[in-house]
Amino acid sequence: MELVSPGIGLIFWMTLSFLIVLFILKKFAWKPIMKSLHEREDTIDEALHAADRAREDMKKLKFDNEELLKQAKEERDEILKAARKVKDSIIEESKIKANEEANRIIESAKEAIENEKLAAITDLKNQLATLSIDIAEKLIKEELSTNIKQQDYIKKLVDEVHFN
Repeated sequence: MELVSPGIGLIFWMTLSFLIVLFILKKFAWKPIMKSLHEREDTIDEALHAADRAREDMKKLKFDNEELLKQAKEERDEILKAARKVKDSIIEESKIKANEEANRIIESAKEAIENEKLAAITDLKNQLATLSIDIAEKLIKEELSTNIKQQDYIKKLVDEVHFN
């Protein structure tokens, strides 16, 4: 039971040893412990502030990235729009040139056909004239085969000519 109800001497010595330990701790250990606790607290605060700054920087970077992506999409859309315009203008220009070339070819063909037609008509007229002359020659030879027929023909021609 002595341990449950301690004596005054024991309390005195225990209090004295506690105060000595407390004094030694205060003199030698309390300041370094408190200093390291404050340093740790400062380090933790700095880390939290750095994390907040990093979070803000990440938000800013994310916003900047989104802005850059938006600008890139707009530029892509403008480039595609310009490419479509160029494509359409090239197609339209090609159609116009093709139509002009087709019209030129058609006109050239019409002109060639007309020239060939005139050449064929001229050739036909020449052949017809040659045939007419040949037929007339044969008819005249037949008509004027005898002297009597020749003299009759000359008289007829003379009668037809009227002198003044």
